[in-house]
Amino acid sequence: MTDQQTNWESFDGRIRAAKTAEELAAVEQELFGRKAGAMTLALKALHDVPEAERKTAAATLNTWKRTFEELITLRRKELASPSDDMLRMTDRIDVSLELPERERGHLHLIPEFIREVEEVFGRLGFDVATGPEIETEEFNFNLLNIPRDHPARDAQDTFWLKTKNPEDRLLLRTQTSPMQIRYMQSHKPPLRVIAPGKVYRKDSDATHSPMFHQFEGLMIGEDVTLANMKAVMIEAIRTLVSPTAEFRFRTGFFPFVEPGLEVDMRWQGDDAASREGKWLEVVGCGMVHPNVLKNCGIDPRKYQGFAFGFGVERMIMIKHQIPDLRAFFQGDLRFLRQF
Repeated sequence: MTDQQTNWESFDGRIRAAKTAEELAAVEQELFGRKAGAMTLALKALHDVPEAERKTAAATLNTWKRTFEELITLRRKELASPSDDMLRMTDRIDVSLELPERERGHLHLIPEFIREVEEVFGRLGFDVATGPEIETEEFNFNLLNIPRDHPARDAQDTFWLKTKNPEDRLLLRTQTSPMQIRYMQSHKPPLRVIAPGKVYRKDSDATHSPMFHQFEGLMIGEDVTLANMKAVMIEAIRTLVSPTAEFRFRTGFFPFVEPGLEVDMRWQGDDAASREGKWLEVVGCGMVHPNVLKNCGIDPRKYQGFAFGFGVERMIMIKHQIPDLRAFFQGDLRFLRQF
């Protein structure tokens, strides 16, 4: 028996021995963590295995992977069910009385949707990157090729922060694009990444909020084209919103991409409450501007790629036919219980 096999058997034993959901989750993270999970790293390392041994090694790993997934699912169900002793102590009932209806909690629509986004793009080979909500002007604007006189920098659009040193120029990020810059500066192409998170802009109506959620994405390689980008956009919309969703591509302008496109989706919004009409913009996208690649130390003569940014709330609005974005943040249980 090899050390590697012994290691997998130790994980098997720890899963079976987990006494709480927290213990089980910790073992699952050690196994399947996106960056440093043991199974994740082992699967990535298959390309280093000699070709003659690779098929056997891959089959062994896949067998262990399926075993762990099934065992974790089983243990999660077992741990979620209270024991007989616990029920006798904490849940005594008079069987002659009608049982009270017990309400169960659930995730809010937004984090639930973002979890689904990470799953969908994970299958497409995208990593997930998160970063600070308080950003510098350098990362939020300068490195993204946004001109010094661009209106997005104005105080009526952006939440600027007061600092002891005025030269620090800190703000609440207006997009998650800064994480694309940080990722490109710390990773070599080819690369694929999405960056979900909160963003802040001074705007509020039926389709805008001072705080909302985006997930932005980036794909860089030697032969990445606009056709690749459109294929990813279409797959995301049809998987995350609806296979029959009605959408359209149109030209758009963003300083950090060239050419730029926007994607609108047909929605059921109220014309009187929003300036959007019957088409709602959900995605801004395009081919990454060569200046942005240069700012991140990537040679634009060798590499190219695309970037995109989806509005999370807007996609959920269309998916569930919600006419007003502000309903997500009002805490009305009558609204939340529907989902």
